[in-house]
Amino acid sequence: MATITKKDFVDRIAEQTGQKRGEVKRAVQLFLDGMIDELTNGNRLEFRDFGVFEVRERAARTAQNPKTLEQVIVPARKAVRFKIGRLMREQIVLGEKTRQPAVLSR
Repeated sequence: MATITKKDFVDRIAEQTGQKRGEVKRAVQLFLDGMIDELTNGNRLEFRDFGVFEVRERAARTAQNPKTLEQVIVPARKAVRFKIGRLMREQIVLGEKTRQPAVLSR
């Protein structure tokens, strides 16, 4: 399995759309910054058929250090949760290719 970086992602979009790499990079970064801002404000991001991002509070718990077997208190914290959408589930989990992606095809 390969790792795709933001640079790879931007280069592929720029190539497919014919836009300048700098413009695509700025748009992608604005999108990501916008997602962070909305999640920070407690909003839920829903992209139909793709998935939902939301911030959840994780409860405090007691864990155990496996090396020393010492009990450790893990404080409550916030975590981003992603729930997969229908189209992504069909294509990735079930292996059904329901449509061609508009961008990023190889």
